[in-house]
Amino acid sequence: MAAKRGRTAQRLELGLQLRQLRENCGLGDRGGGLTRRQAVVGLRISEASLQRIESGSLNFRNVGDLRKLLEKYGVTDEGVIESMINLNRESANQDWLTQYRGLMPAGMPGFVGLEPEALSMKAYHPTLVYGLLQTERYARVVHEVQKPIEEYTSEFIRSSVELRMKRQEVLTRGNPVKLHVILGEAALRYPIGGADVMREQFARIQELSGRDHVTIQVLPFRPSYRSVNDFAILDFGSELPPRVQTDSAWGSVSTSDKPREVDRFTRRFNAMTASALPPEDTPEFLSRLEREL
Repeated sequence: MAAKRGRTAQRLELGLQLRQLRENCGLGDRGGGLTRRQAVVGLRISEASLQRIESGSLNFRNVGDLRKLLEKYGVTDEGVIESMINLNRESANQDWLTQYRGLMPAGMPGFVGLEPEALSMKAYHPTLVYGLLQTERYARVVHEVQKPIEEYTSEFIRSSVELRMKRQEVLTRGNPVKLHVILGEAALRYPIGGADVMREQFARIQELSGRDHVTIQVLPFRPSYRSVNDFAILDFGSELPPRVQTDSAWGSVSTSDKPREVDRFTRRFNAMTASALPPEDTPEFLSRLEREL
């Protein structure tokens, strides 16, 4: 199973298993497992490195440290040990995302790397069309508008748009991700690139909304609950815990698999789902906006 996953998912799986072993090994004070500080004693990795390994953002460079850690956790089954060593080795290999890592803000590569593993995704975007719905022209203009401020190069924009288009493959593959998006009315009224670009974008949203695995709703300008920041929630079924991603004003991305945080944003999404127009009204809403261009 692990070998069929992307590298990000493999690192996350390894980290989750190690965290569970550490917390349940019964060797710590009062038998409550080990702290990370206790776990790294005698190893060549730091407490901070172990934290990154457990969060799925790093793997072991030296397999000896992994073996020592598993020994501390009381793992003696050689089959289990070899399985985790193989998982660590495979997760260290480069994948398609490697060439794009420098294009994304802090925290984003891990989330993007998990998108292909998701069974379903929920996303809310109040002011811009959600990335998985964007046309190539729309995406390019979004980046070009920011070019003078962020000092983007033309090559950076080209590669960023290429990455965005590649991410959309989760919607067109044989077993597509089930996607539910809520777009703020502002996201559809903000004139990105002029009338031609917006008409093309509206057509793309209408086409996607007609697919069985895609649901798109519009949250109109009216008194109702809405979140200030955009966010997305990934659900992996029973394979991995669900994960939420939010953008910050500083350009970084925060992700969390803490149940309390995921539940919080799920409640937000559900509240806006109830306030938004029904999905079947989306094509007519877009047609009305197109007539206004």
